[in-house]
Amino acid sequence: MAATTHTVTNQPPPLVGYDVFANDPALTEGIARYVADSRQGDAREELGRLGQAAGSAHARHWGEQANRYPPVLHTHDRYGHRIDEVEFHPAWHRLLGHAVTAGLTDAWSRPDGHVLRTAGFIVWTQAEAGHGCPVSMTHAAVPTLRAEPELAAVWEPLLTSRIYEQELRPAAEKSGALAGMAMTEKQGGSDLRATTTRAEPLAAPGEYTLTGHKWFCSAPMSDAFLVLAQAPGGLTCFLLPRVLPDGSRNSFRLQRLKDKLGNRSNASAEVEFDGRTWARRVGEEGRGIATIIDMVAATRLDCVSAAAAVMRQAAAQALHHTAYREAFG
Repeated sequence: MAATTHTVTNQPPPLVGYDVFANDPALTEGIARYVADSRQGDAREELGRLGQAAGSAHARHWGEQANRYPPVLHTHDRYGHRIDEVEFHPAWHRLLGHAVTAGLTDAWSRPDGHVLRTAGFIVWTQAEAGHGCPVSMTHAAVPTLRAEPELAAVWEPLLTSRIYEQELRPAAEKSGALAGMAMTEKQGGSDLRATTTRAEPLAAPGEYTLTGHKWFCSAPMSDAFLVLAQAPGGLTCFLLPRVLPDGSRNSFRLQRLKDKLGNRSNASAEVEFDGRTWARRVGEEGRGIATIIDMVAATRLDCVSAAAAVMRQAAAQALHHTAYREAFG
């Protein structure tokens, strides 16, 4: 008997090959309204390139792969040495690398930087939302680090760089870096003043060792983290690097990755500090919440932007689907 071929009908083609930015009237109107006239051409060209990339077939494929193959935690190598690393699918690195090179961690010093960066964040989030976490954290760390000018001088150029380097190395050996954040603890949740992680000062000014456990650590493969701990003078903000200046790994023990309802392509972890975890103070002792709140505020603004992006993409997908479908005549 001859094989029967069934032709698929009344189904839409994939929504690919379009400019996410140019096809968003609200976003293009926002750029026209809030970017200086002298920079309109450059802004539209920059966002147009990003919009075409976000609407491409390969970006859609990267997003599907990053969510089909979620991150995997490796606490030890095959010989039993602790490595505390998270392995991501290559598609994750392509998405994150494109975001960094597009300037989505660079807003604080360039003209119209926040408008352009937010518009770009909305555009590129529509390719895949999970990798927006390290992008957002890295962008948001800058104003908090400026509370400690010496640290900002080292880290701000790396965090705002358009170079993506995924390998963990000392800051002095990198051209670009990512930042994460670890505040939440089991007993405290949003009540940050209930933090029990301890910070013991060392002989060198501004240097401490940390002991404690964080219930939620964002973007655990970042190069540095802003954390809160109880110092002698009260709750204080610290910068904790993954790799120490001498090239050795800081004591940063990943316990497990969170099993989340959404945001599955992004790793969120529990982490322990064992008394040998080295960190630098950011701001004054006892002013931890006031210091880190600038980072928190910037990430919350990104939460709003990302939510708008997901809703926009959902509407675009629904309109595209229904445009190609016929029902009830």
